[in-house]
Amino acid sequence: MKQATRLFKSLADETRLRILALLLAEEKLCVCDLMAALELPQSTVSRHLAQLKNAGWVDDRREGVWVYYSLVATDSPLRRELQAILAQHLATEPVASADRQRLNGFGQGNRCA
Repeated sequence: MKQATRLFKSLADETRLRILALLLAEEKLCVCDLMAALELPQSTVSRHLAQLKNAGWVDDRREGVWVYYSLVATDSPLRRELQAILAQHLATEPVASADRQRLNGFGQGNRCA
């Protein structure tokens, strides 16, 4: 029950939902990608990523000087179902669409350069 509570609490914030929407659309993103897409400062993005990581939604991986975040591959039926619901509903949200457009406007592969 504690894991379910942590999952649902982590979804109770617009910024975290926006981050999840971007990660559902992209395989991996670094903080600078998320900052640009969300138009938020690094400290805010990092704080929300830490909360999502603590809830089990995202994982990080270092590649050289960059740390990339991606959705956790899970065997939790609840998380899989929630992820599917989020993917379906967040894809049509105007704010999430605008975030994706800003992200794509920076060009793949050189957003953090």
